[in-house]
Amino acid sequence: MSRANTNVRSLGRLATVGVGCIWALSAATDASGGDIASPTNMPAIVVGVSNVQSGPSSDLGHELVLGSQTYFDLINRRDGGIHGRRISILLKDDKYEPDPAVKNTNEFIERDEVFFLFDYVGTPTLTRTLPLLRYYQSDNIVNVAPLTGADPQRLPPYSQFVFNVRASYREETRALVRYFHAKGYRNLGILAQADAYGKSGELGVNDALAVFGLSALRTVTYRRNQPFEDDMSPQVKLLRDAGVDAVIAVGVYGPSAAFIRDSRMSGWNVPIANLSFVDAVAMLAKLREASKKLGKDLTLNLINGQVVPSPDDLSYPLVAEYRAHTAAGDATFIGLEGWLNAVIVTEALRRAGPDPSRIGFIHAMESLHGWDPGIGTPLEFSPTNHEGLHRVWLTRTANGRWIPEEPQRRESPANW
Repeated sequence: MSRANTNVRSLGRLATVGVGCIWALSAATDASGGDIASPTNMPAIVVGVSNVQSGPSSDLGHELVLGSQTYFDLINRRDGGIHGRRISILLKDDKYEPDPAVKNTNEFIERDEVFFLFDYVGTPTLTRTLPLLRYYQSDNIVNVAPLTGADPQRLPPYSQFVFNVRASYREETRALVRYFHAKGYRNLGILAQADAYGKSGELGVNDALAVFGLSALRTVTYRRNQPFEDDMSPQVKLLRDAGVDAVIAVGVYGPSAAFIRDSRMSGWNVPIANLSFVDAVAMLAKLREASKKLGKDLTLNLINGQVVPSPDDLSYPLVAEYRAHTAAGDATFIGLEGWLNAVIVTEALRRAGPDPSRIGFIHAMESLHGWDPGIGTPLEFSPTNHEGLHRVWLTRTANGRWIPEEPQRRESPANW
């Protein structure tokens, strides 16, 4: 396809996308039991989602898409879609690996002609797709709400092609470092995934420590997509022998849970914190199960950063609506993030009008500055800023579940 003189695409061109290719949970009913309305004659708004649907990290992709799809189902059923157009997800599995993510993204743009990209998962996958967005710049294709807090899509030249809803890893690690420092911990260690995600978190931790004249005592790594069953005792020993008194992990639920398991089974009970990407609910589920088998409570002294409120805190309107339409066993932090993402893009589509172009959708996203999606914090999107939220919530474990620790709000950059 020629890149020269490419006209802005409207939703009308999406009518040729095969309905059989559209992945949807909305085949029959939503969690509230209501029937899903029949498709209208208007062409669907098709969004392209490439994320992890198989392998040891697949809960991340499943939960995120379930949250988004549940909200889209609600809008399709209750309102008949947006301006008479249903919202549909075209889902492709990238296994949390960069090469399939690049292939899927290219297909979305060239063959499937999706309206925008959405709900991508992970730094190593998203980062590799960013050059494609720049290459297809004349098509005005953007990636909205990726599940990563890394820097590359937040900085030029790629920041104009991505709308980041969640707080950054720098903001999460800053909150965790300050939390530990306030409690007297000075000898922090890092467990990091051996890729761009792990490096991004490691840099965030050390930058936050530098404010206090400190740096991490030791960093250890593990390979991406490492399963829970693998032995993490070598990493535990390295950090323990270095004199680490608290750990910040930049990982995914399987290996992070394995590290906690092997720490506790060795008698090392230091506080261990994780970033929101870990999928705290999936990690804790693995630890509860392992606790029963091993006869030892592995869920103690854990901290987790979050970029959404607790899915149990119904004081937030967003959470209350999410829980009203989500089965109790499906309510998770990641699922709530997916719901939030869908709420935001749906509002932008509503503002973009009945026959929006891609550039019109971009302008609508940028118009959301000051709009609160129901979490008590307004979005900060604008034509010059594609960073939506900066808020971080901290949680800790108690009786085998996550409870709020200290609400953290964005501080002025002058205080960073």
